[in-house]
Amino acid sequence: MLASIRPALAVVLSLTLLLGLAVPLAFTGLAAAVFPTQAGGSLIERDGRIVGSALLGQNFSSPRYFHPRPSATTEPDSGKPGATRAAPYNGAASAASQLAPTSAALLEAVTERLAGRRGVPADAVTASGSGLDPHISPDNAREQLARVARARNLPEQRVRAVVEQNTQGRELGFLGEPRVNVLRLNLALDALR
Repeated sequence: MLASIRPALAVVLSLTLLLGLAVPLAFTGLAAAVFPTQAGGSLIERDGRIVGSALLGQNFSSPRYFHPRPSATTEPDSGKPGATRAAPYNGAASAASQLAPTSAALLEAVTERLAGRRGVPADAVTASGSGLDPHISPDNAREQLARVARARNLPEQRVRAVVEQNTQGRELGFLGEPRVNVLRLNLALDALR
């Protein structure tokens, strides 16, 4: 019996080492060599210090900055076992709100975010699927443009030019939608003299 089990165990062990260790390490090394920035988390540095990732939204609330999409991330509520509480832009808790389009809670949240505003882009009042989307639509950026220009005491034309410089087109010309990375845009504004 041991003679028939030994080859099976050897196959399991060798496949585990090959597919569970060698292949993942090889792909990790290949990714680091071919796409070093992306493999490292697409980190953005400023003055030699990491200020964020181009892949994760961050909370900007000052009127001087463009604001990201609302965040739907939550964390466990220590006061109520089994319950959660809002934890905006929590990278350790990336998830959608799980609220259905007919949810009263979702309607209440969107209505609150609208707060008397009309004609705003959908991404200004709705969270993304991950709750951490680093991008806003060009329409959302244009809607915030006057506030940011006023808070920075800059002409709107100058801020508009920075928005346009930081607007990314569709991938390969047809995939996705045009978008603006909020962190990169705000860093570009801070670099203006």
